Amino acid sequence: MRRTRAVSVWSLVAGSALLLTACGGGADTGSDPNTGSSSDIKSMATGKAENGDNFKLADAAPSDQVIVAIDEGYSGYNNDSPDTNTSYNTFVLTSVLSGSNVLNGNNKVLLNNDVLESWTVTTSSPQVVEWKIKPNVKWSDGEAWDCDDFYLAWLSHSGKAKEGENPLFRSASTAGYELVDRATCKDDLTFEAAFSEPYLDYKGMFNSTALLPAHVLERETGIADVMTLTPASAPADLKKAGDFWSDGWKGFTAGIMPASGPYMITAFDENAETVTLEKNPNWLGAKGGPAKVIVRAIPDTKAMATALQNGEIDVASSVQPDATAANTLKGLTSQGVVYGSAPRLSFEHLDLNFSRIFADESARKAFFEVVDRQEITDKLIKEVQADAQPLNSIVFMPGEDGFQDNYSDKTNKGAETAMKTLEAAGWAKGGDGIYAKDGKRFSIKISHNENARRSQTVEIIIAQAAKAGIEVFDETDANFLKGRVDKGDFDIALFGWSAAPFKAEKPDIYITGGGQNYQALADPAIDQAFTTAVSATDEAVALKAYQDADKAIADNYASLPLFQTPGMWGFRGIDRVYNQSYNGPLWNVGEWASTK
Repeated sequence: MRRTRAVSVWSLVAGSALLLTACGGGADTGSDPNTGSSSDIKSMATGKAENGDNFKLADAAPSDQVIVAIDEGYSGYNNDSPDTNTSYNTFVLTSVLSGSNVLNGNNKVLLNNDVLESWTVTTSSPQVVEWKIKPNVKWSDGEAWDCDDFYLAWLSHSGKAKEGENPLFRSASTAGYELVDRATCKDDLTFEAAFSEPYLDYKGMFNSTALLPAHVLERETGIADVMTLTPASAPADLKKAGDFWSDGWKGFTAGIMPASGPYMITAFDENAETVTLEKNPNWLGAKGGPAKVIVRAIPDTKAMATALQNGEIDVASSVQPDATAANTLKGLTSQGVVYGSAPRLSFEHLDLNFSRIFADESARKAFFEVVDRQEITDKLIKEVQADAQPLNSIVFMPGEDGFQDNYSDKTNKGAETAMKTLEAAGWAKGGDGIYAKDGKRFSIKISHNENARRSQTVEIIIAQAAKAGIEVFDETDANFLKGRVDKGDFDIALFGWSAAPFKAEKPDIYITGGGQNYQALADPAIDQAFTTAVSATDEAVALKAYQDADKAIADNYASLPLFQTPGMWGFRGIDRVYNQSYNGPLWNVGEWASTK
């Protein structure tokens, strides 16, 4: 699962949160007919000490070790570089690195009051925002977590430090940061950003994975003070800083990867795909909860459910829904397992690569026409979430203001329609039954990570496409999301985008030259619509512009949304666990209480 950086993508503009919970009505116990849960999962979506728009970890009795399974393993401490930018790193790092915001299970955007006093728009025209840091916040190595860490986050994400046209910090996204013309530390605890134009989603900036330790970068590069670096500094100094920021924080090395959250990484076994988290001795907030958390990757969701059944793990948390696994978890109530499921701010999709065969619009259109998304959803998702339907927007989720159906009229048109589209554009069916044009057969691979449901998705599409003379192969690569997709090495990429409840980072995926535009999509109409949306000061204007962008993406036949992805999880021996849409199950692990 790829992610957009925790700033912006899915919910309402202006930093308001989209509330998504498990679908369907509940009985007196809080049960939900669509999830099969016998417990009040919805009540677990809020932090125990959450107060209004502020989050603090609640006090909890100390407990021992818990083992948590997720779908894929951790790979990098810096999760904002393109080759490590995955949800699975976020799921680990959410309890290791502090940021300005915390998202609860309802996707409400909360000030992280364990480390910040406030975020304030001090001037509206031009927009100036001030982040006020709490005194005595420290990294696990004892150094201060303060304004220079914010400054490094801005410098590394702004895209302004360049050598020619090449950014020296290879950030997966620059959304918001590139609009900051002046970044200032007014004092050690006060960071101020002056924007060149309005930016309504500023609360999504300086999230946990953006804020990395400036003091470590200084020590490792020999740069005396990161605050002396500006985009106009000597290229050699910027390159030294950029190279370390981009490449130096992969995997895990204890001496250069301290924690600023309640937990710190103490061990990483790349072969076993396990990460060990233990308490950060310098954490300022509540100090209870599990003393140790082992995060284990189990890519096969059915095997994950079996591991919980057998007592090998305490929490099974998957963002890759699987009907068999869901039914296994639902059947473990007598063993004390609580099952939960909820729609996520995430969607499964197929990205068509404009640099290869899909440079031909007729090929893109015919592929859309032959894919029956209803069959995919019915066969693979409805056992997890009974009311699941194909997703018909990329910018909006069902139920949001602005949602409009841009895809029903483009898909599931049948093989005859797809063949007519191809033949009208000069494609001809060969003796082998496969269409070809200009000597190139319509033979493609759908590439994805190691995931049984995705293989099943491709299997369904293979049969659908074959009827229209389109040859499709399934390419499974365990490392597809870790170095291939960001390089555009695919015909069609099958994966999911996961996002925080903002929209302003969405453009980076679809605008010309965007850092996460892996499919080489380029359309001035898309670029202009997103530019208007992001810079708007009126929410109605922004909403209309996001709708225009959404329609323009669909009209390019660029990316085919399949379904909104429900998360599913089961747990035992813990009072409450909620698989947060963007940050996974560990967003409030420090307040978990043992029920053993």
